[in-house]
Amino acid sequence: MLEFSIKDFIDIFLVALLLYYTYKLMKASGSIKIFTGILVFILIWLVVTQVLEMKLLGSIFDTLMNVGVIALIVLFQDEIRRFLLTLGSHRHVSALARFFSGSKKESLQHDDIMPVVMACLSMGKQKEGALIVIEHNTPLDEVIRTGEIIDAAVNQRLIENIFFKNSPLHDGAMVISKKRIKAAGCILPVSHDLNIPKELGLRHRAAMGISQQSDAHAIIVSEETGAISVAYRGQFYLRLNAEELESLLTTEN
Repeated sequence: MLEFSIKDFIDIFLVALLLYYTYKLMKASGSIKIFTGILVFILIWLVVTQVLEMKLLGSIFDTLMNVGVIALIVLFQDEIRRFLLTLGSHRHVSALARFFSGSKKESLQHDDIMPVVMACLSMGKQKEGALIVIEHNTPLDEVIRTGEIIDAAVNQRLIENIFFKNSPLHDGAMVISKKRIKAAGCILPVSHDLNIPKELGLRHRAAMGISQQSDAHAIIVSEETGAISVAYRGQFYLRLNAEELESLLTTEN
């Protein structure tokens, strides 16, 4: 007679949770078919080794499984990195890290955000495209290094000048970190998520890419429509007004 304890329930629950988050990660990166293929291969391996007990074929599958782990790490290194970044930037994990390090969280207030909001509204009216990334718990040092270092106070006029159509930095992304404009003209990772609507352009895909790899807010001002959108934690918030934009940017992480 089979015995089912609370420990077995926790074990099954954790495995199901791991598979669920792995599925979400693969779906976001457009690798869902590869993930399905891996699950089918594991199922066949279990049937061959545990149910049918085929020794020769089972040994071949065992060898493939051992080599396959290394191959998966190489193949999905970006997804694994994204998962670890997401785990490390989780609000509870970040709070625990701050507790042991003795540092305090710097939250963005109304006065910190309003220059950004006003600049986005102004650029939206003039249909000047913009992409602004606001760093939170996940460091964006690698992204900052791809652009031109500015390290200036957050200022509405400065933001508008950087994204002016004739500016040499208007095509890249601006990164705001620790309440300062750290860099402009930065290159962001582009999301290949097939679920992104086709009418959204490269700026939106770049914003989604950084939002999937960090806990940053990525603000997009459309050059075609002037609409203001935000990508945050792998989700789009489209056609925002001033109040909605401010509320979203001051959301606790």
